[in-house]
Amino acid sequence: MMVTGGGRGIGAATARLAAQRGYAVCLSYLRDRASAEAVVQEILDAGGRALAVGGDVADESDVVRLFRECDRALGPLTALVNNAGTVLRQSRVEAMDAARLQRMFATNVIGPFLCAREAIRRMSTKHGGKGGAIVNISSGAARLGSPGEYVDYAASKGALDTMTIGLAKEVAEDGIRVNCVRPGFVHTEIHAAGGEPERIERLRDSIPMKRGGDPAEVARAVLWLLSDEASYSTGAILDVTGGR
Repeated sequence: MMVTGGGRGIGAATARLAAQRGYAVCLSYLRDRASAEAVVQEILDAGGRALAVGGDVADESDVVRLFRECDRALGPLTALVNNAGTVLRQSRVEAMDAARLQRMFATNVIGPFLCAREAIRRMSTKHGGKGGAIVNISSGAARLGSPGEYVDYAASKGALDTMTIGLAKEVAEDGIRVNCVRPGFVHTEIHAAGGEPERIERLRDSIPMKRGGDPAEVARAVLWLLSDEASYSTGAILDVTGGR
């Protein structure tokens, strides 16, 4: 299994749970090598197989190298979790420049496309593979739009939702299922990256369940969609948002 952005937050929780369920896990990281290697060591200590590889999913050469290293270390790929993403400081659209938008869409849209391409080339029965599953990590922001905060981030995740639907139909006959999980307000470092570490507390009353989610709660949804229990589900978008 490949989990992009697997060193922290939802990606790390997904990598840990996947390893517990028998997957050999390759996780990518951009800058935080220590966190990624800590997740790998935790998996190894528990008797699992794991590897951390640095690279930028927005860089095509990095993506190609990432999958090649995964091939060499762990063998045939059966699952991809497109989790790596970025959020920048809260901003209204009139204050955004092209550089911000290009980085946002390069990481959150182009990156998942490149990773999906590499996964399909390995898993598709048309290419000699044995099939597999892809889960894209979107966001409840895709439905809500995130006005005054992250309209660019929300739009990038909306693109990921649409990619899920189209790609699922494109590769269904190739033995590959493609689904999507849309987390809501989850306790990860993404809120601090946007400049408001206590964002969930501010918005708690808008969540019907009146709390933020735990990364492990999202990971369980991801692993279900990857499993044979979801064998007739493709093109699905599963909200894990506490009802918001």
